[in-house]
Amino acid sequence: MERVNTETLDWLVGSGILDDVETVERYRQAKYGWLGARTYPYAQHHTLRLVTDWCVWLFAFDDAFCESDRRAAEMARALPQLIVALDDLEGVDEADDVFAKALLEIKGRIVKYGDEDQLDRWRSVTKDYLFAQVWEAANREDEVVPSLDDYIFMRRRTGAMLTVFALIDVASGYSLTPAEWRHPRVRAITESANDVVVWDNDLISYAKESGEGNSRNNLVSVLVSHRGYSRQQAMEVIGTMRNRAIDEMVTLRPSLEALGSEAVLAYVRGLEFWISGSVDYSLTSSRYTGAWQRDDRMPGPQ
Repeated sequence: MERVNTETLDWLVGSGILDDVETVERYRQAKYGWLGARTYPYAQHHTLRLVTDWCVWLFAFDDAFCESDRRAAEMARALPQLIVALDDLEGVDEADDVFAKALLEIKGRIVKYGDEDQLDRWRSVTKDYLFAQVWEAANREDEVVPSLDDYIFMRRRTGAMLTVFALIDVASGYSLTPAEWRHPRVRAITESANDVVVWDNDLISYAKESGEGNSRNNLVSVLVSHRGYSRQQAMEVIGTMRNRAIDEMVTLRPSLEALGSEAVLAYVRGLEFWISGSVDYSLTSSRYTGAWQRDDRMPGPQ
């Protein structure tokens, strides 16, 4: 794990995405390589590097664009180079934007280690993630707390989980067929796992986001604003919602096992690793624990 953690940070610094000593040190302390090791424990070194580098790209993009005061129009204008990097099957020799350059390099490794179907899945859900960030930015800019239904729908996209789930079968070595990826029960268990991870993240990151513009894009804030709950009540409701999603995954698992596909089983195990691994990582990473120590309001009832 430590080797990948060091290599991933070196890759991110070399990409030019991190441009100051303070930010580099903050990323070093957060130990993002441990997230990859906990969520893809079955991956070999080369694919573990791929998925960990992708996760740290997402963290860096989140910090630069989503946890900032960037306006929706500015976010939208940043998208063309990223979309070109994703869509140009022949590759792009040069890109001006450091995020686009790093995205090209990540895509090249998916081409190397995966197949065309896996690349297409990752490309499609990554575009959904990028466009969803404009929606988040509009909420920040207009000081809007989205409705519960809108938030649940869009959080499945803004959370980027589909982009990391799309790399599970690349990392496991068991490739899902297009029919398996689109199977209704595979889609259902994916949706439930997505909900669990992003709702966990909303609870864990609330201290980090509380009082900032992006706090409106958090399930705690949505429930407080639209249902009249206290923060503590909202957190308890989210816990109940999470448990229902876990129950749905447990209910779906036997029917997925009955498909007799090792690739499907490996994918389901990958979803389960993501749920446990992301919680384990978040409860020990300075990205989140530092915010808890600074916020003496948590987890108060107001």
